[in-house]
Amino acid sequence: MSNEVNKIAGAILGMATLAMGVGFFSGALVSPKAMTQPGYALPDATAAGGGAAVAAKEEAVEPIAKRLASADVAKGETAAKKCVSCHSFTPDKKNGTGPALHGVAGRDKGAVAGFKYSSAMTGKGGKWDDEALDAFIANPKAYVSGTSMGFAGVARGDERANIIAYIKSLK
Repeated sequence: MSNEVNKIAGAILGMATLAMGVGFFSGALVSPKAMTQPGYALPDATAAGGGAAVAAKEEAVEPIAKRLASADVAKGETAAKKCVSCHSFTPDKKNGTGPALHGVAGRDKGAVAGFKYSSAMTGKGGKWDDEALDAFIANPKAYVSGTSMGFAGVARGDERANIIAYIKSLK
């Protein structure tokens, strides 16, 4: 019986020795480089042309007058549905979370009666012409720094032109 125990113990010790030997041998064949910093270094987006490509894309948008010439009022009405949760487009000019937008084209900025605008909007001054509407719809927070409007904006220039054409049709 003691002979059987010795055989089993020898087999276990032999396998452990073989496993350790394979580990040492494979470690000698492949030596990984130690990391100097965690993760991978990503290329700079502006150096690789990423930032320049975005800037070129933004500059490639045609002037609003040219986009309005081919704008579609019906598509603008559809696109403006994303605004109705806060704004109304009805002739009664009822304010919601945001001011009523019926007749906003050509109107003074921050001038809807009964609506409490942010000080940034009332201080902006001027009228809502095509260029101002385009810039505001594209990025409200960039156009009026400090506005309380939480909408991120409409990125596509043709969609903005359609919305402006729809707004201008509401007279």
